[in-house]
Amino acid sequence: MNKERLMKVLLAPIVSEKSTRIAESGQVVFRVTTDATKREVSQAVELLFEVKVDSVQILNVKGKTKRFGQRHGKRQDWRKAYVRLEAGQDIDFGGGA
Repeated sequence: MNKERLMKVLLAPIVSEKSTRIAESGQVVFRVTTDATKREVSQAVELLFEVKVDSVQILNVKGKTKRFGQRHGKRQDWRKAYVRLEAGQDIDFGGGA
């Protein structure tokens, strides 16, 4: 894969109660581009964080329909990836030493 493409696949980590809970079992959640594949996400995580990836699950999140006064609108659809790391691997987003 092209390294330039891999640097753009991961948009942001998702930090929520659910993602914090599943982090204990060795999974990390990322927001990814809408055209990212499992292989690209796996290689991007290995390249950026220098860890070994066991598996990747990707799902599409549908944007909510919202009202803005009398107008109806829709938030943008997006994609997230659940990345399972191999045993003993860890990604620390806290930045603490």
